[in-house]
Formats: sequence, C-alpha cells, structure tokens
Amino acid sequence: MKDDTAEPVIEPVWLVEATYAPDGADTRVPFRAEHIAHAAAMIDAGTYIEVGAYADVSASLITVRADSAEEALRIVGEDVYLRNGIWVELRARPFGRVTRSG
Repeated sequence: MKDDTAEPVIEPVWLVEATYAPDGADTRVPFRAEHIAHAAAMIDAGTYIEVGAYADVSASLITVRADSAEEALRIVGEDVYLRNGIWVELRARPFGRVTRSG
C-alpha cells in the first residue's frame, strides 16, 4: 500500500512524444496487440510510468525512467510502432514528476 504521508519529491524522468504517421490510425492495427503488450511489460518493469495516445491518434506520450534523453529515445525506439513506420518521430523532454518518497 502506498504511504500517503511520505514527503513529496520530484522524480526526474523523460516525457517522450511519438508522432504518428498520417495514416497511423489505420496502419497500427496489425501491430497494436504487440505494442500494448510491450507497453504493459515496460510498465511492469518500472521503465515506463505512463503511456497512452491522444484520442485523435496524432501522437503518443510515454513517461520514461532513463538517465538521458538519448537513453529514453533508445528505449521507446524499440517499440514495434517505430520499427514499422507507425510512429515517424520521437522527441524527449526532461520532466519533473511529483511523487512520494519511500
């Protein structure tokens, strides 16, 4: 159970935006189950904190634990969507995530 009395801290993470190809909503269909399974495994491993797509399927946002922008981009770049042209661009920005210590 999470300790709601622990002090809030700022966890440095990376916010990665993955831009979809113009036809991404359609071309992702055969890869979607693999993509979602991979995302769930990355959450289970503690590497991804949050992952999801905008409702208009213009981009996905992935909050990643990594030591650098390059590492965050490499990690997200292993996804089936990038390998198959569903995502056409990745950008990483540092992000301060508010969480609780302990």
